[in-house]
Amino acid sequence: MELKLAFPQDSLPLSIISAAKIAGVPLIIDPTLASGSVPTLHFSSGDFIHGVNTILRYIARAASVSSFYGQDHIQASHVDQWLEYAPLILSGSEFEAACSFLDGYLSSRTFLVGYGLSIADIVVWSNLTGTGQRWESLRRSKKYQSLVRWFNSVAADYADALDEVTSAYVGKRGIGKSPAPSLKEKVPGLKENTSGHEIDLPGATVGEVCVRFAPEPSGYLHIGHAKAALLNKYFAERYKGRLIVRFDDTNPSKESNEFVENVLKDIETLGVKYDVVTYTSDHFPKLMEMAESLIKQGKAYVDDTPKEQMRSERMDGVESKRRNSTVEENLSLWKEMVNGTKRGTECCVRGKLDMQDPNKSLRDPVYYRCNPDPHHRVGSKYKVYPTYDFACPFVDALEGVTHALRSSEYHDRNAQYYRILQDMGLRRVEIYEFSRLNMVYTVLSKRKLLWFVQNRMVEDWTDARFPTVQGIVRRGLKIEALIQFILEQGASKNLNLMEWDKLWTINKKIVDPVCGRHTAVLKDKRVLLTLTNGPEEPFVRILPRHKKHEGAGKKATTFANRIWLEYADASVVSVGEEVTLMDWGNAIIREIKTNGTVTQLVGELHLEGSVKMTKLKLTWLSDIEDLVSLSLVEFDYLINKKKLEEDEDFLDNLNPCT
Repeated sequence: MELKLAFPQDSLPLSIISAAKIAGVPLIIDPTLASGSVPTLHFSSGDFIHGVNTILRYIARAASVSSFYGQDHIQASHVDQWLEYAPLILSGSEFEAACSFLDGYLSSRTFLVGYGLSIADIVVWSNLTGTGQRWESLRRSKKYQSLVRWFNSVAADYADALDEVTSAYVGKRGIGKSPAPSLKEKVPGLKENTSGHEIDLPGATVGEVCVRFAPEPSGYLHIGHAKAALLNKYFAERYKGRLIVRFDDTNPSKESNEFVENVLKDIETLGVKYDVVTYTSDHFPKLMEMAESLIKQGKAYVDDTPKEQMRSERMDGVESKRRNSTVEENLSLWKEMVNGTKRGTECCVRGKLDMQDPNKSLRDPVYYRCNPDPHHRVGSKYKVYPTYDFACPFVDALEGVTHALRSSEYHDRNAQYYRILQDMGLRRVEIYEFSRLNMVYTVLSKRKLLWFVQNRMVEDWTDARFPTVQGIVRRGLKIEALIQFILEQGASKNLNLMEWDKLWTINKKIVDPVCGRHTAVLKDKRVLLTLTNGPEEPFVRILPRHKKHEGAGKKATTFANRIWLEYADASVVSVGEEVTLMDWGNAIIREIKTNGTVTQLVGELHLEGSVKMTKLKLTWLSDIEDLVSLSLVEFDYLINKKKLEEDEDFLDNLNPCT
């Protein structure tokens, strides 16, 4: 549906335009209303709606962002309050008082309402941005750190949309006053980036940033992991900080030293320079101490509810019968778990958070569970292992991580991450989200990739059809191409389904000047061309492999009076036609022999002929004994559907050629 936003030129509705950009709602901008008029949204059907807040509510309901108008009726009411409140407090003489209030309000919050971006955030952000230098002065003063953190986070997370809007409409003195500066804050000492793909890390200080790349050693790195690794590398270098490679080895049933070794190999291939390699298993004793401490504080409990029942109760917000057990009862069952007894294996440790929270990740998540399998590093020393949700925030804080980069698929668990840190009494670690890399006709789940390996559908994890780093490198990808491909996407939250063609196009530009070139014809589909005035004896010339790039090297080409052509080329020539033989010159076809299909051609060289005048330019090979037989393999996708929906089984979409 075509939407036209009309408004007075002297009263730009920045919040509407920003919200529409983020929500993916296209607008035709029409700043022709008379001064004093309210913004109006016109529909192609002829209908229209008036007023900033009315239009914002429409965009929120039309958006694909689930949290844009709150996740329930209560949150929607809070959003409405901010729509009414923000323009009043941020446009008058009480501007600094309003900023002070917002700073306090955001001190323990990531968003204004709930656990995701809503139009409340967009309205407040737009009103601050619209004041121009007034807000920028306060922002640089570091007076309101929580408010600045929130503002920078929104600006960075939705940079693609917001940079476009602000550059078009916001100047140094405010909306419409002068060409706008970049939203990206200049950080003293920040390393300049000349690649054209600059990304800033909110709240970062040069020399103090610490990031971590934390793969689970349950498979080889794939292209999605490569994006995470390269973004962490980028930020560590940009802010002259530290990069930790940490193996999240908390599930001994899936992990092995083979995977550890190959992950490190892949990291080296990617050119990622790290400061230290650590393992979550290094911290198992402290993690167990923390779990026991939370049990003693009443912030965790031991539950023996069956797995399926627990899942159902969490979905329905039903408290476990064990939730209010005494500390003594919990510690007794915890001891059973630690010892790996039959009773202990029936239990798990759960955090006592909030079973009524709309965000289901906060409904008493599992912290610890039993696993009798030996661990690839510590053997059978432990019978209990922490979950990722419990271990990750603890180890991040313990190892000094300042910014935890996580893909947006974990967005709903960000509130859980912060709550667990808070219950543990540990310092805050900032989460910075980036979009998960999804590729067409590709599965990136390690569980699914393992299925292909175990069922011998592929050679191994390095199969050239696999999206693993070793697979795509084996197929011919240059790491420079992968780095460029990933940095072009940046660290935005915009979800994209990427085409492999784009990556291979970048790769082609890199390899084209230097790669070797060879001529081949299909053995069972070739036609002999006899040149009646060709050389009596074959001779060899040394020619450049690439006419434009000397770096590609030289090649030896043999010239003879009998040459092979591709059948596809031979079948389209006609008697008397002049064609060009590549790297030789022109020839005229004098005879075509057939028996239903073309079997042989006879012609004569016409080297004085103009190659500009011929329609067909043909590759060829001399008919000599030195020809090398080879097999050319064309790799297809492993699945035959461009994008698998969440409820679709990849086994139902296997490529028959696999």
